[in-house]
Amino acid sequence: MPPPRHNVTGFDPRKFVQSSGMPAKDPWARAEQWRYTGPFTRYNRFKGALPGLGTATVAFGAYCTYEYFFMKDEHHGHGEGHGEGHGSEEHH
Repeated sequence: MPPPRHNVTGFDPRKFVQSSGMPAKDPWARAEQWRYTGPFTRYNRFKGALPGLGTATVAFGAYCTYEYFFMKDEHHGHGEGHGEGHGSEEHH
């Protein structure tokens, strides 16, 4: 174990903090408390960030459900039942 280093200045920060009488708690905590209570809570600060997201999500889900069940595509394949005489031409 190396010998303790000699402090040239004689200043010990630990002794300084102990002698300053600093309280264990933050003296400004009560003054800053309003920032995190009432209308300024984390939930209240962020609940209005995306105002139409809930309504848009429900509307999009309803549209996708309607499209899936009621808007059936009648064209199931391009090679069946498109008339005679087309041969090997692509139909579009």
